[in-house]
Amino acid sequence: MSFGEIFLSELMGTATLLLLGCGVVANALLAKTYGNGGGPLMIHFGWGLAVFCGVYVAYKSGAHLNPAVTVGLLASGNDLGGAANVGAYLLGEFAGAFVGAVLCWLAYRDHFADLGADAGSKLAIFATSPAIRHPLNNLVTGAIGTFVLVFVVLSFAQTPAGLGPLAVALVVVGIGASLGGPTGYAINPARDLSPRLAHALLPIPGKGGSGWSYAWVPIVGPVLGGLGAGALARVVEIV
Repeated sequence: MSFGEIFLSELMGTATLLLLGCGVVANALLAKTYGNGGGPLMIHFGWGLAVFCGVYVAYKSGAHLNPAVTVGLLASGNDLGGAANVGAYLLGEFAGAFVGAVLCWLAYRDHFADLGADAGSKLAIFATSPAIRHPLNNLVTGAIGTFVLVFVVLSFAQTPAGLGPLAVALVVVGIGASLGGPTGYAINPARDLSPRLAHALLPIPGKGGSGWSYAWVPIVGPVLGGLGAGALARVVEIV
């Protein structure tokens, strides 16, 4: 595939992922929505289905949708066709995540404007934050969750099930339900950084700060987890 084909595929897939993923959080947290108060299981399954849809949209490029998956594949020994292709994947993922977050804001614009939702809830739609703030522990949590995601995704290639996008979606639901408690399972740097930037730039009444002092944690943790998963996959020869 060309640079442009990879970029467009990943942009559209990641935009779909973030539109639906941020959308389910908005539905659960914002005031006066039909899904208000839906709770964590609604959010976990919503994110899983968001991944399911995003993978189908970006299937042509392999549907990384996540820089941690991209670096995990590199660590496993896959060069992805060279540095230009790696750049296309990363640019598409980060740009798509920004687009998806903006589309979510457009869909819920009236509810974002309603001051019934507090600033913390509005930020939570775009970016993650820890239940207990301890950057080192939060980093470890993100690395573990992302390790599970990337290692299992790499393992799928060696199984005959052929479940594809559904299998990845179920893994995300499982990670959210099992490991989402401490940090909101930030297992995708693009999912956190680009929407956080959108939160900072968009004219959202009463939005408060964008939590930039914490922003490095959901970037570094998932990258470390992806690298670790790829390296282990190479050692045990599952890819």
